[in-house]
Amino acid sequence: MNVYDFDNTIYDGESMFHLFLFYIKKYPRFLKHFKDVLKLVKIYKKGEMTITDMLEKYAPVIESEAAHIKSFENDAKEFWDKHQKNIKPFYKDIQQPDDVIITASPDYTMKEICRRIGVNNLICSEYDVENNKLKFFCLKDNKVKAFRQRYPDTTIDNFYTDSPENDKPLIDISENAYLVKGNKITKIK
Repeated sequence: MNVYDFDNTIYDGESMFHLFLFYIKKYPRFLKHFKDVLKLVKIYKKGEMTITDMLEKYAPVIESEAAHIKSFENDAKEFWDKHQKNIKPFYKDIQQPDDVIITASPDYTMKEICRRIGVNNLICSEYDVENNKLKFFCLKDNKVKAFRQRYPDTTIDNFYTDSPENDKPLIDISENAYLVKGNKITKIK
């Protein structure tokens, strides 16, 4: 089984940041969080964000602002209409029917892009849109926990990531691991 991180791996960029920019255009009130979001992206990219930090510091802000979103489903469709072009071309060339995407990005956006590109297996952060609550944040060790719950007896043959720091727990349980930078893929394990 091949498992892929999403952002900067098969998606060119940080989809959650792009989604935030999408929401700034749609709901200008989100602009007041721009500096905090930039800081969050930097911390995340350095591998310094913990799950506890995310849940304590950022989840309340996300939940508060998400209360103003009118239709998560329509927004996901509109977002991917504009950003599906960011799926890197190499992925289509190596895609397999049993591929798994595992990402910190939220389910309401990820389900839409996975449907569009033909990926049936998705593990991601879970956002309860009806109750406006972040239920599960799929990052670091939580990625392994979620993978083991869903695929308890499955070996990851090949794991692809842009961030060995953030995805070390998944690299550790994979037979082979690959670093993706742009469209260049380098074996790291």
